[in-house]
Amino acid sequence: MSAWDSYIDNAIEQSKDESGQAHIDKACIIGLDGGGKWTSDQHPCALKLNPYEAKTIAECFKKKDFTSFVAGGVHVGEVYYIFLEEIDSKVVYAKKQLSGVTLQASNTAIVVARTGEGMQQGNANKAVGKIVAYLEDMNM
Repeated sequence: MSAWDSYIDNAIEQSKDESGQAHIDKACIIGLDGGGKWTSDQHPCALKLNPYEAKTIAECFKKKDFTSFVAGGVHVGEVYYIFLEEIDSKVVYAKKQLSGVTLQASNTAIVVARTGEGMQQGNANKAVGKIVAYLEDMNM
């Protein structure tokens, strides 16, 4: 088990609303340089990116060029999501019917989280932002 897997639990915990419902059901962290996995696929709430997806996401964030997402969508966990927006070359939001994904980059990593049906992506966005802020505070 990866030492980074606890960050999946932390992201889910941070996404809970006042009633205690979590708004992230799966998450992962990949490296900004090349998309190497920081979290393992063995965690029960791991968002499992295939190597091509991870590499593509990392390249877009590294180059700060999201045109491939705009043209072809965002592929996460072998699911196609429609690109919604990019903010400051550090945040990407995408949606598929009633679910969505949030991708946010720190200096060295990208946190990717999925919001399932019936969950609020805004809560997921805030939770991922907290994880990224912590990584940046740690110079990561």
